[in-house]
Amino acid sequence: MTIRIPDNGSRGCARLGLVVPVHNTNFESDMILLRPQGVSLHVMRVGGYDLDKMPDPELMREFALSSLEEVISALSATHPDVILYGCTSATLAHGPEFDYEFAQRITKMSGAPVITAAGALVEALVTLKAKRIAFSSPYVEALNQEAITFLERCDIQTVSSAYVGSDLGIYGQGELTPEEVYDLGCRADHPEAEVIVLSCTDMRAVEAVDALERDCNKPVVTSNQALLFAALRKLSLAPEVLVRCGRLFDCLL
Repeated sequence: MTIRIPDNGSRGCARLGLVVPVHNTNFESDMILLRPQGVSLHVMRVGGYDLDKMPDPELMREFALSSLEEVISALSATHPDVILYGCTSATLAHGPEFDYEFAQRITKMSGAPVITAAGALVEALVTLKAKRIAFSSPYVEALNQEAITFLERCDIQTVSSAYVGSDLGIYGQGELTPEEVYDLGCRADHPEAEVIVLSCTDMRAVEAVDALERDCNKPVVTSNQALLFAALRKLSLAPEVLVRCGRLFDCLL
């Protein structure tokens, strides 16, 4: 007798490997929220930085340069179709050339295509044909300026910006509520901005996308949304399995 067990749709189409900073509590949650049917998630956490220090450019550079060999080796054992590097500021702090070389280095270690959060933001903005943006983040001021410079070097101009207003600790970014993120995006908005960017994989920005797009009447791009968007483009999944997340995801249809 043949027993048929229903498929719950949790795997079978593709495997995403996630590299997550040890303190981050929102990246996986957003991936679970947006994960299309049949896409499984395989996670490794990476440290290499002082959790008691303020997450400034120096700390993010230190994090990006920390050894990844053991983490990527373990993650590669799951044979991921795509690896997502889930820290925007780590490579934003180094510039576009480093971001590209960093992704290539992980690809060489793993054999899988790699998408960084910084690279995914740029890909999303290019897809939306956005040249002028409103930028918002929970970063310290120095890191915000490096992020804006990174985007400028990719021919994307920041016409307005908004920040939390105080230097959050390493855990404070993830403690912002979706309502606080919505307010941050509204403060960043500007009539000349074509897109609102919410940068940080540990910020609950995905939950604020629909309300911001409705009230500001323009696309909103977040780090985690952009990462999954870039991954889904590589995977070329059928439109019927996709979960919508803002106007950006309409570009997948």
